[in-house]
Amino acid sequence: MTENKRFIQTLKGQVTDRPPFWFMRQAGRYLPEYMAVRKEAGSFLDLCYNPDFAVEVTLQPLRRYDMDAAILFSDILVIPHALGQHLEFRQGEGPVLEPVDDPEKLGKLTLDNLHDRLAPVYETVSRLSREIPSHTALIGFAGAPWTVASYMVGGKGSPDQAAARLWAYSDEKAFQALMELLVEATSQYLIRQAEQGAEVLQIFDTWAGNLPMEEFRKWCMAPTKRIVENIRARFPEIPVIGFPRGAGPRYPDYVRETGVSAVSIDTSMPTDWARENIQSLCPVQGNLDPLLLVSGGPALEKAVAAILDSLSGRPFIFNLGHGIVPQTPPEHVALVSEMIKGYVRS
Repeated sequence: MTENKRFIQTLKGQVTDRPPFWFMRQAGRYLPEYMAVRKEAGSFLDLCYNPDFAVEVTLQPLRRYDMDAAILFSDILVIPHALGQHLEFRQGEGPVLEPVDDPEKLGKLTLDNLHDRLAPVYETVSRLSREIPSHTALIGFAGAPWTVASYMVGGKGSPDQAAARLWAYSDEKAFQALMELLVEATSQYLIRQAEQGAEVLQIFDTWAGNLPMEEFRKWCMAPTKRIVENIRARFPEIPVIGFPRGAGPRYPDYVRETGVSAVSIDTSMPTDWARENIQSLCPVQGNLDPLLLVSGGPALEKAVAAILDSLSGRPFIFNLGHGIVPQTPPEHVALVSEMIKGYVRS
């Protein structure tokens, strides 16, 4: 039963026998078995849109490490792709999109084919809901409107999201129209994942931290709140995890304003501060530095123990502060997994 899973219990506000754990990007390039499937699939989008491949790579880390949750293998940019924006993943360059940076280009995007184009993703979710271990929870996800918009407007990733921020400042009405479209598409997408068997939903706002406070409220919190409300209208009890990376001291405001069930905190957040200011509001997920997972050794073990000791007294999910990076040794992931499984609160 869903409610008996350690991961779900924690998201409902319970303190379990040990913290549940999973890792962002736990299926990925650090695993040799993933690379074999990736080569067979051809392009990255073909991997995302082929349920056979997507199910397999989602299951791979569970076989190695027996995490408490599996996350659908996909990408946040399938939404703009399904809306009609050209998208490709180039070797050594990452995602490249045809920029949507004026009202005319925005007008060419449509919800009409959204679910047809995303049908393979829904099939993957449905199959995973039947194939993951019975004690493992299934996470569906999407990118938050602000982060997705930053890629759509800029045509690629950007350290400062300048293109999107400039358009939002210079033509707020047009940018708001883009955000409205993304709120609707993202809501429908996440609801459909829940219908197909996702037990938890996570909203990734990777680039939220660069927004000034007024814009953070307008472009990060307000759209996320609407998405959560739309999901809850259909699935009142489903947990939703927010991840406004880089939000810093704005995390408590984000929790209160958006209505998320839990938040994932990034590596920069002091765990003691999170314990006092966030865990009193909701369960916390995080926040090991992914590069510590690469380095290994005493520094890794010390950091894992410190996070566990700091946050395990209240509802807490062990995770990273961002995704696993490709150079991560799989044996380091195994070490952390075993440390968490063997952890006993003092």
